[in-house]
Amino acid sequence: MSEPPRFDRGHTDDLMSFLAAGPSPYHAVANTAERLEKAGFRQVAETDAWDGTSGGKYVLRGGAIVAWYVPEGAAPHTPYRIVGAHTDSPNLRVKPLPDTGAHGWRQVAVEIYGGPLLNSWLDRDLGLAGRLTLRDGTTRLVNVDRPLLRVPQLAIHLDRSVSAEGLKLDKQRHLQPIWGLGNDVRDGDLIAFLEETAGLAAGEVTGWDLMVHSVEPPAYLGRDKELVAGPRMDNLLSVHAGAAALAAVAGSGAALPYIPVLAAFDHEENGSQSDTGADGPLLGGVLERSVFARGGSYEDKARAFAGTVCLSSDTGHAVHPNYAERHDPTHHPRVNGGPILKVNVNNRYATDGSGRAVWAAACEKADVPFQSFVSNNSMPCGTTIGPITAARHGIKTVDIGVAILSMHSARELCGADDPHLLANPLVAFLQG
Repeated sequence: MSEPPRFDRGHTDDLMSFLAAGPSPYHAVANTAERLEKAGFRQVAETDAWDGTSGGKYVLRGGAIVAWYVPEGAAPHTPYRIVGAHTDSPNLRVKPLPDTGAHGWRQVAVEIYGGPLLNSWLDRDLGLAGRLTLRDGTTRLVNVDRPLLRVPQLAIHLDRSVSAEGLKLDKQRHLQPIWGLGNDVRDGDLIAFLEETAGLAAGEVTGWDLMVHSVEPPAYLGRDKELVAGPRMDNLLSVHAGAAALAAVAGSGAALPYIPVLAAFDHEENGSQSDTGADGPLLGGVLERSVFARGGSYEDKARAFAGTVCLSSDTGHAVHPNYAERHDPTHHPRVNGGPILKVNVNNRYATDGSGRAVWAAACEKADVPFQSFVSNNSMPCGTTIGPITAARHGIKTVDIGVAILSMHSARELCGADDPHLLANPLVAFLQG
């Protein structure tokens, strides 16, 4: 029986490739599915009857993926160990009528998705990616990963107050990117361009889910390259770590007392209320069907859920050297200091004392230090899929993650060691 690999800086190198390959949730789950396929997992369709065989399986729905590994001889009431994450990030998304413009400029009409740092999208080379739906109902991924669009900032000469009063952006008027020149703005221009890019016939696309992304690749940063700058770390960093941990545990040959699961949802950034979000039925349906496929009953499902634990893995806030007063004075998570345990007594995070013990045991087994995060009492606390998962499915959930800077920026910053310092205790947790 071989031990699963212990992740190191090579994991961070691979994360950077994963970030670059995931400009949309649809690309991120396709990339995740490809990695799991190489680890021996196979896709199962939700419309098919499921069998109770052992091995690795996954369901892919839109921008969400749920993957699980059934050990040989697992009973119907065997509990689950779940790593939960999300695939979406705040950005600018294309409207139903995308073609617009004024004064000789061709522009793309976009809507604000989630809560992005708007200024981080200014004066940046942007590509366009997402999902195209065709007349026959099938979908096609598209990724224009080159400088195509730009949201130009107003010159300081035309806004002298910006230095004294700060930048003020109107979400409707000031965030529409330009992508060319021309006074004749024709409906269908953008979609026709994407049809040509994707090798499709004119008029074949009847629906789309498209978003802009920075085309600047992830990069090591700092004197000793101890930092990583890149897009969509919130929360593809956790998706990548969870997928790597699941594949490692499935391939280890170890006897597993639990069924390890990766659940990567879409739409966390706008409330999780969708068929692919954490507040939807996807995870519960998959877990329940897995119980029934192994010959289980409702009683077996109840027993399995009662013994299940979920780690909700999402990025958190590292202490900011220029704004230290915004953090709790006694809780200052640092980059490369190990993953963080996120606590909020008002249940914005799902962690309680018993959950902390589960996480502490995983970190101890992996020989990885962890840090604690709480918000400053004078500031509102963000939230995650953790409380949603706990409340919807009645399973113990613990909020953890990696501390970063520039959260919700088009380009975020983390420590180069923290990605593998997260992945290793995830392996220990999934092993039980």
